[in-house]
Amino acid sequence: MHCLAQRSLSLPMTCTTRRALLALPLLCAAGPLLAQPANAYPSKSVRIIVPYPPGAINDVLARLVAERLQAGLGQSVVVENRAGGGAVIGTQAVAAAAPDGYTLLQVSAVHANNASLVAKLPYDPLRNFAFITLAFRSPVLLVVNSAVPARTLPELLALARSKPGSLSYGSTGNGGAAHLIGEMLKQRTGIEVLHVPYKGAAPAMTDLMGGRIDFTFATYTAAAAALKSGRARALASTGAQRLAIMPQLPTIAESGVKDFDAVGWWGFAAPAGTPPAVLARLHQEINKALQAPALRSAMHNEGVEVLGTSPEEFSRFVRAEIETWGEVIRRGNVRVE
Repeated sequence: MHCLAQRSLSLPMTCTTRRALLALPLLCAAGPLLAQPANAYPSKSVRIIVPYPPGAINDVLARLVAERLQAGLGQSVVVENRAGGGAVIGTQAVAAAAPDGYTLLQVSAVHANNASLVAKLPYDPLRNFAFITLAFRSPVLLVVNSAVPARTLPELLALARSKPGSLSYGSTGNGGAAHLIGEMLKQRTGIEVLHVPYKGAAPAMTDLMGGRIDFTFATYTAAAAALKSGRARALASTGAQRLAIMPQLPTIAESGVKDFDAVGWWGFAAPAGTPPAVLARLHQEINKALQAPALRSAMHNEGVEVLGTSPEEFSRFVRAEIETWGEVIRRGNVRVE
């Protein structure tokens, strides 16, 4: 179809006609741009911002997805680590990014915790983001030093009640997942135990095996070596369902603490205002990437469950997590430095 400006016209050359004819070449030149379909996305590389340093589980999971996502999108997918501020710095960068689908956030459980832990967040944890999919979920293990006489959670609770304040548990730091899970256990059972914060999972596990703390909450990956060596013992897992790689291990809820459900989780989000068609494409391709057999097998071996939810399900999940942990944080008067 030829542009109208290229046709022979027999209109009277009025001022109006002259202006119209002068404008037609511009419209013709813009035509291909205006006619670009919505599925032209993506036309350049996509980046996933991980608000943690390289090497942590957040980073590992993001790179596993990115590797498979770029095949579906037909563009490179780059993982960019922006650590600092308890995940606030990287998260703020995504909240402030252009809502065009080229900057994504790897969201983790800390996103929900920060809603109550951080007094003045520079973003709204719900309104400033378009949640795409909840990709992974992982219960953690309640692990005791092998010298602790308790072999079940009820026995550990009975020991704590018999000697209030004498037992200690380690965490990865104030306001971290292990700290808050321990605080939830205290609130749900009424036990008094001493919280000992560490700078990461490794030093907490080292002191657990050395007998300097009595128990901790750790991922299967972090605890596996200690469990296999016999220097630590798992009493329960923290999720609503048993850990697939340790099906013989009961959950905390099964052990008598009703409705206890506390898991690590990771998903993906974009800045609020990202076009629905772009979000739909991202949702489709990320969930497709999550179905890769090699990825699912690798995650099973690490004690991580692979999901892939709808955006609505993920949004409701994040909202519920903010409410749940907000209550724990307020009741426990948890503060971060």
